[in-house]
Amino acid sequence: MSILRGSSILVTGGTGSFGKAFIRHALDHLGVRRLVVFSRDELKQYETRQLFGDDERLRWFIGDVRDRDRLTRAMHGVELVVHAAALKQVDTAEYNPFEYVRTNVAGSQNVIEAAIDCGVRKVVALSTDKASSPINLYGATKLVADKLFVSANHYAAAHPTRFAVVRYGNVVGSRGSVVPFFQRLAAEGESLPITDKRMTRFWITLDQAVRFVVDSFDMMQGGELYVPRIPSMRITDLAEALAPECPVYEIGVRPGEKLHEEMIGPDDGRRTLRLADRYVVQPTIATWGYIPPDGGEQVPEGFSYRSDTNDRWLSVDDLRGMVES
Repeated sequence: MSILRGSSILVTGGTGSFGKAFIRHALDHLGVRRLVVFSRDELKQYETRQLFGDDERLRWFIGDVRDRDRLTRAMHGVELVVHAAALKQVDTAEYNPFEYVRTNVAGSQNVIEAAIDCGVRKVVALSTDKASSPINLYGATKLVADKLFVSANHYAAAHPTRFAVVRYGNVVGSRGSVVPFFQRLAAEGESLPITDKRMTRFWITLDQAVRFVVDSFDMMQGGELYVPRIPSMRITDLAEALAPECPVYEIGVRPGEKLHEEMIGPDDGRRTLRLADRYVVQPTIATWGYIPPDGGEQVPEGFSYRSDTNDRWLSVDDLRGMVES
């Protein structure tokens, strides 16, 4: 029985790819009492409302995570929060760095403050593989946000609110994914641009991401950074899966882009436990009564979780099946 069942939940960034998938799962499988969708784009809220009709469990809040007062109003009576709102485009961040700081860093702190003030029980924040050993502005802001949420447990030690982070890789078919881009070019008979034929990425479906977040609410005590054990894929295999008849050409790695992604660096590896379906990066200092999860196995010395050294890989047929489903 999930802690989310019958509860009141708020999702920031609720009209994004993850948000819509989470809403559908919560309505269909979790029997939520109330689900607040918090986002700043009225057009996307209108479009998302059309997907779910007049379900009386849904509440719609126009607001920006930069506005703490609006967050506080939206969290009134809320028990659980999923923080999915963020600015995410790597190249756009390099041109507009402080806007990303305001949303991804200051906005995250606003979520923390509002959740504590409103007596929210648990908050799970969504991170990204780019937050591990970041080389771009977007990844750097998400790393700061991760640390804010982990450290928020110190801040909230005398309160009931607890915070955890979920970090995962590229999501199949999400907004901004390379999949629809490749599919469109294939339909037009065009060649596929690939940044570098050696490139690898972690790969997860939206359904897997949603279920991982739901399970994390049930497991968390506060202060954990959860990373799913998911497969890697080669960008050349993805091109073959989507458009086997189309030629490919290299355009070079873009500014701020990695050849291979990392979700746990070697320094964080010293604090990492391995469970059946995930890794748990434990907090450095935990004065709020954190207890390590049962059954956790310490990873080997020098461990890092990278897409090129992963022990699980998707084949061309695997990728084709994932995209088709």
